[in-house]
Amino acid sequence: MSEKNTRIAIVNNDKCKPKKCSQECKKSCPVVRMGKLCIEVTSASKLALISEELCIGCGICVKKCPFSAITIVNLPTNLEKDTTHRYGPNSFKLHRLPTPRSGQVLGLVGTNGIGKSTALKILSGKLKPNLGKFENPPDWQDILRYFRGSELQNYFTKILEDNIKAIIKPQWVDAMPRSVKGKVGELLNAKNERGAAQDLITKLELKDVLTREVSQLSGGELQRFAIAATCIQKADIYMFDEPSSYLDVKQRLKSARVIRDLLGSFVYIIAVEHDLSILDYLSDFICVLYGMPSVYGVVTMPFSVREGINVFLEGKVPTENLRFREESLTFRLAETADDLVISSMKRYSYPQMTKTLGDFKLDVKSGNFTDSEIIVLLGENGTGKTTLIRILAGLLKPDGNADIPELNVSYKPQKIAPKFTGTVRMLLLKKIRAMFTHPQFNSDVIKPLRIEEIIDNNVQTLSGGELQRVAIVLALGVPADIYLIDEPSAYLDSEQRIVAAKVIKRFILHAKKTAFIVEHDFIMATYLADRVIVMEGRPSVSATANAPQALLTGMNKFLKSLDVTFRRDPTNYRPRINKYDSIKDREQKLAGNFFFLEGEQ
Repeated sequence: MSEKNTRIAIVNNDKCKPKKCSQECKKSCPVVRMGKLCIEVTSASKLALISEELCIGCGICVKKCPFSAITIVNLPTNLEKDTTHRYGPNSFKLHRLPTPRSGQVLGLVGTNGIGKSTALKILSGKLKPNLGKFENPPDWQDILRYFRGSELQNYFTKILEDNIKAIIKPQWVDAMPRSVKGKVGELLNAKNERGAAQDLITKLELKDVLTREVSQLSGGELQRFAIAATCIQKADIYMFDEPSSYLDVKQRLKSARVIRDLLGSFVYIIAVEHDLSILDYLSDFICVLYGMPSVYGVVTMPFSVREGINVFLEGKVPTENLRFREESLTFRLAETADDLVISSMKRYSYPQMTKTLGDFKLDVKSGNFTDSEIIVLLGENGTGKTTLIRILAGLLKPDGNADIPELNVSYKPQKIAPKFTGTVRMLLLKKIRAMFTHPQFNSDVIKPLRIEEIIDNNVQTLSGGELQRVAIVLALGVPADIYLIDEPSAYLDSEQRIVAAKVIKRFILHAKKTAFIVEHDFIMATYLADRVIVMEGRPSVSATANAPQALLTGMNKFLKSLDVTFRRDPTNYRPRINKYDSIKDREQKLAGNFFFLEGEQ
């Protein structure tokens, strides 16, 4: 049977400016020329309106639009029956819904703008699904009939009869101080419905911030406070939207354990997470979301954890025989270069030094590094990773008169605050004109990071992930001997993280430079690192930065301090955290192998 395609036409609200163009879309449309109203634009209208029924999918309007505001996609008809929600004409559309199961954690994985937050809103009862009929929304009777025979029918029936309460931990914790006022301790005690406040304060290390106002908390403290505030309430459905952002590796694992402790026989937990190793550790089963960001999203059937993450990385859904990404993503770690190669490269070294900042003291052991090498800094928040990077960058002077090699340095800070007024193109031309116009840099860095999509957007209006991608381009575009990159994965979704890691690795190797990178996402850290610097000590009090050491010994040392073991997936070699106290976990701890060896599966 030949599959008829249904068409979906999207007009981007931010980009479509009918008053600033000559309405090229309407003038060039062959259907309009035949006298049918396929595209309507009047001088008074704020947006172009495209009729999906009349559109023939020729794509001429897409090419002619001066602001690149139109996207036209052909969808297989089998998806048309599965439309769960559409926001309006020419806007985003979600197909199918993830199915939560009581007593288990459902993980959602997919790029940004693909409908994960929309799915959470529907499942929490905050958004009524309109099944694509946005002009004449169905009532709940029709919606329940639509989901008849599936687990979602029982789920929505429970929500409607108000038998169950849902809580969402929001994605943007930095916006919390605007809506939540008060001291951390008082707020937690006020919501302490499960009587677990003290236990959670200990597990999430919130003792030191109990007397602080919410507005004074850092990103990581806000995230831990938000997780605690969600977990102390009594509810039937707990939803966590990106619970690991701003947290270091140790805190991510603790938060994942806290979330899993909520499980009971009638509790539903749904988690959206971009750190794949934490998603793996947290979930019992997984739904993958694929499609085109801001155009449409499709939810797959539930997979087991391992299979779900592998489907996402492979870019292919085996059950639907459908490929949603050109290339698959694998983590074959390069064997470390032998000493012969290293000795022929330039060697740099830095001396033993100390740095005191207020009450905090950092001891740095002397170390060396070579060209074409990436060194990843591992450690908890507050152990001086950023301080060490700033000393190497020459932004901080160490105590005494330690002699740091004078090298050209390019630095991407942890926090990005855009002050530039103008478009991304103007910024790149002003800061890195030579590299921006260089064809090799374009194909190796700018294209994979998809900067073209946002090149004419104003820098001040960029989202966190877009700003991060621009910041990585700016850092790599400055000619330097050493590239210091602080948390390149922050705000990026799982797919963008892997692309960014590949871009950084390839650039450093080709340019024969050195990079020092601070990274909390385990998969990114292991993919990037040639060697690692392990930071030890008490956060915010005193810490030691060890000399750079081989990936295996460094990771073993670091994971031992976290009391966590990793194994490796046989299909794509990604690191997977062993469930705490599982047989594999106990075996590896006994053998002293906290991190997998290269040859092991």
